[in-house]
Amino acid sequence: MRGFLAAGNIVLDFTSAAPPIVKSIKQRDLLNTWLRLYARQQIAPAIWEYQPARLEEELSDLIYYTVDNSTPTPRLTIQSEGSRISRAYGHTGKGILLDDYVGPRLAPFVMPVYHECVARGLPVYSVADVDDVYGRVVAYERLLLPFLTDDKVSHIVASLKTFCEDGGFEIKNLMRGNDALPRPRLRAVIDRHLFHRTPGRIAAAELVEFADQPGSSVTTEIIELN
Repeated sequence: MRGFLAAGNIVLDFTSAAPPIVKSIKQRDLLNTWLRLYARQQIAPAIWEYQPARLEEELSDLIYYTVDNSTPTPRLTIQSEGSRISRAYGHTGKGILLDDYVGPRLAPFVMPVYHECVARGLPVYSVADVDDVYGRVVAYERLLLPFLTDDKVSHIVASLKTFCEDGGFEIKNLMRGNDALPRPRLRAVIDRHLFHRTPGRIAAAELVEFADQPGSSVTTEIIELN
């Protein structure tokens, strides 16, 4: 299933996806923590409940936003500063509206991804190619996680990763350093298989077969775990 959201003259296509679409191990850890909280009542958790392991190691790649739903189009305000990705935009943005921070040139590519996260109350994952100041292609991977207050999305946590297949790249002014606009490769709402199974455990109602070695007179037994 696909969803469509208009951004000016640009129509953004959102794919329906399951959690394995996120390739970064660290982003998957962040997502799995969110999924464990979501699984309790099948709704996004509150921001204060979200305590991933080794969170301090990821803070430089995280941005926290508050969401104002009092206007027809949600308004997101940046609540973090000093993140590594702020170097890609050339300055920090704490206290600034996200659409003002990215500017009119990039807003049609950036804002609909956040608006989709708010509208769906589900994680949104996107990948776009951008060029650094030397023309090297850099993959820009964004994972958005929503959080609720009074049944409305009130906060978003964004994990932002950059990767270059050619090795090193210049992150300074990555998003503003040339005339080339981002080239979207993927936009997905993670709305399938919204659970996280701890490795090595057996899920409820899963069939397990026990059997003796060949030649044994004991009959094979199948037990359903509930």
